[in-house]
Amino acid sequence: MSENTSDDDTGVFESGLPGILGLIDVLISKIEAVMLAAGVLLMALNTCINVIARFVFGEGLFFSGEINRIMIIFVTFAGIGYAARHGRHIRMSAVYDALPKMGRKVLMIVIAFSTAAVMFFLCYYAYGYIETLYGRGRILPALGIPIWTIYVWAPVGFAITGIQYFLTGIKNLISGDVYLSTGVVDGYADTESEI
Repeated sequence: MSENTSDDDTGVFESGLPGILGLIDVLISKIEAVMLAAGVLLMALNTCINVIARFVFGEGLFFSGEINRIMIIFVTFAGIGYAARHGRHIRMSAVYDALPKMGRKVLMIVIAFSTAAVMFFLCYYAYGYIETLYGRGRILPALGIPIWTIYVWAPVGFAITGIQYFLTGIKNLISGDVYLSTGVVDGYADTESEI
């Protein structure tokens, strides 16, 4: 962790970015945390209720599968922004690790801004896909809600991830260290245990 970023036992995230960028960073972190917690808890609750209903009544809830489908999409696209915020995406870093610090910094800036551009591009196409689904008028059979509403989280997740990578690029431009995200300094922790 950097000197300006805190994700300690209190769970309060403090951005390492200055001014309005820091406020945006903190706001997005709070939205991500609520989305992920709510999504996982609702999915677990739905699954437990369905198991109990199947055990007690001999038949599960007919809409349970659709609710879990909605929650999986929700958690997946909320989670990509969270993973970017904490520098937890999979990295192929053999070449990156062999570079000196300045080379890693330049490469990280290129990676962050390129990834942000790809995320915004995917956001644009995800929005187009939702427009197509909206035009078709399909609904979920059990819940009766339009299918396009469950895919709204795709462009939202891509946009949040794009913003996070963009902020990471800015953090690397204004900082002396190399950052994997706005609050995660590049490096390997010696304290991590092998699994």
